[in-house]
Amino acid sequence: MSAETTPEPTKAGVSSPEELRDFVSSAGSRLLVVDVRHPDASVEPGDVKSLAVAGFPDKESDYRPRAVNLPWSRETKSMELPTVDPDTPIITHCGGGGRGQKAKDYLMKNGFTNVLNGGGPKETACWAEYGSK
Repeated sequence: MSAETTPEPTKAGVSSPEELRDFVSSAGSRLLVVDVRHPDASVEPGDVKSLAVAGFPDKESDYRPRAVNLPWSRETKSMELPTVDPDTPIITHCGGGGRGQKAKDYLMKNGFTNVLNGGGPKETACWAEYGSK
């Protein structure tokens, strides 16, 4: 493979684009994307860059219709749990994958069984597989 076609490696804990593609395909309409970025940039200044690439889910405009915003709290090391069946296929993400991994681990510790970390808008190859969902 030449340097031009070699995909960039994903951040530790972030699923590969291929794994995400297969997951999205098999999940179909059951897919839930959990955006754990914080809406207040003073709480998470790093989110400003990723929000410039991709905004928060908006049900009214049908932007990212399978996504919900459940911010990860660094202070409490927790988040609100989604109100879905524990076997629902879930992709967590933040800006680049760090909080997405914490959210994935937290969801799994709370009984969710089918969760991947999708990284976020900074992981462009991964984002391309689920970012519009």
